Amino acid sequence: MQIRVPTVTDGPPLAAATRATRLTFLVSGIGMAAWAPMVPYAKARLALDDATLGLVLLAFGGGSMVAMPLVGVLTERFGSRRVIGIGGLLLCTALPLLALAPGIVSLALALLYFGMALGAVDVAMNAHAVEVERRAQRPLMSGFHGLFSVGGLSGAAGMSALLALGLPLMVAALVIAGLLASIIITQWRHLIGRIAAAAGHSAVFRWPRGLVLLLGLVCFVSFMAEGAMLDWSAVFLRDFRGVSAASAGLGYAGFSVAMALGRLTGDRTIARFGPVASVRVGAATAAAGLLIAAAVPWPAAAMLGFLLVGLGAANIVPVMFGAAGRLPGVSPAVSIATVTTLGYAGLLSGPALIGFLAHASSLPIALAAVGGLLIMVSIAARVVR
Repeated sequence: MQIRVPTVTDGPPLAAATRATRLTFLVSGIGMAAWAPMVPYAKARLALDDATLGLVLLAFGGGSMVAMPLVGVLTERFGSRRVIGIGGLLLCTALPLLALAPGIVSLALALLYFGMALGAVDVAMNAHAVEVERRAQRPLMSGFHGLFSVGGLSGAAGMSALLALGLPLMVAALVIAGLLASIIITQWRHLIGRIAAAAGHSAVFRWPRGLVLLLGLVCFVSFMAEGAMLDWSAVFLRDFRGVSAASAGLGYAGFSVAMALGRLTGDRTIARFGPVASVRVGAATAAAGLLIAAAVPWPAAAMLGFLLVGLGAANIVPVMFGAAGRLPGVSPAVSIATVTTLGYAGLLSGPALIGFLAHASSLPIALAAVGGLLIMVSIAARVVR
């Protein structure tokens, strides 16, 4: 695939831009994960049952899905720096709103706002990361996503620690929001400004087709695997492998740590073996992990399988985002927005699809089916050439 590189306006030194990009990914991860420990508080405060809470939580994903295509166009027209700055500050204001929401409707609106802010930052920071990687002329995308994973672990742990210390929910939310705002304000000037589109680029959202669609479908499957780990790993360990409810969460914890390590070391892996081999072997490894977990009736085998899923899937999405940003004749920001939207669709709909399949057959069979999709990703890895 012949690569056409967009021309760019002058920007900050590359080292400063790289550091600012890493911190932006960290901010996004912290901001998203800080919400997780707040969920039980919102449920108790508003006396929500599980079904109602599930419906309200859909507003978060809906906000992200609505914002992403629009933000791709805005990023192309106004530059990733502006979108990251504005979206990041909106993200900071969302956390106190989530802590403050006095009713179901206000919580749903706050989650919609939260999802839109996160979606805006997500698209803009990935478009920015593609440009930084292009200027550096070496793989950087997996490391950026590794910082997002580190942020996710830190955000959940940090918010939990603040609440465990006895801080009121609003105070804890303000502490996290203040930390994120300070990072955004100090790093904003180091981000690269507007990328001048090359000939043939169009800053108009279009329905995905061709290579953009293929890259998006690969992201759909990879995000589906992540969603399977998030929503079903603990259930699987408890109901099918006899692990206690208190320990069942260790499966997702192991997956998350393995994914973070895989991404933090992923740039060197991709530089050495290339993106095609990295995706091919990674998808096959993740598929093997799910198949081992589903087929071998031992808790230790399931835990090992989930570790393999984290390691194998770690670099699939970063490689796909990087490839989307380098497609000739397509706006990098718009193509990344399209691929990201399809990926999030997998994250949101995947667990539900797994649930339907598990109801019709069994959860081990449903997880094995996701492993089958990852085998197809491994076969189709050459799409990133």
